[in-house]
Amino acid sequence: MPTSIFVQALLTFAVIVCLFALWKGGRAERTAGVLILVNTALFLAEGFLPPAFSGVAFLLADAIAAFGLLAVTLRYGNLWLGGAMLLYAVQFSLHAYYFVADKPTNDLFHARVNNLNFLGIVLCLGLGVIAHLRRPAAAVRA
Repeated sequence: MPTSIFVQALLTFAVIVCLFALWKGGRAERTAGVLILVNTALFLAEGFLPPAFSGVAFLLADAIAAFGLLAVTLRYGNLWLGGAMLLYAVQFSLHAYYFVADKPTNDLFHARVNNLNFLGIVLCLGLGVIAHLRRPAAAVRA
């Protein structure tokens, strides 16, 4: 479990946004919310793995989320989905670099980039839910 208060707040915010997407979102938002929740659960489960598998666990979790969001993006084609998918690609690249370079992931640069990137992903999902909620109002005005 992360000990930083910022990371705990970020994870709490991510779970709240994902639950909001499951509650009020459309099919694309619900699917993306499930993918992000699964990614977050895999991130938290990484602490129970042996240290030799932590790099592989990061890559696997990000790959599952990126490919899942790619499939959802190809199906629904929303702009926010493309942004979330690209941010997961950045996160996958970050973890791949640290894995290939055999660098420990507990440095400040990795923490800042990873946390800001994940915040961007969660914000993309939140904006997608808000856009979904505004669609009926825009149809009524038209």
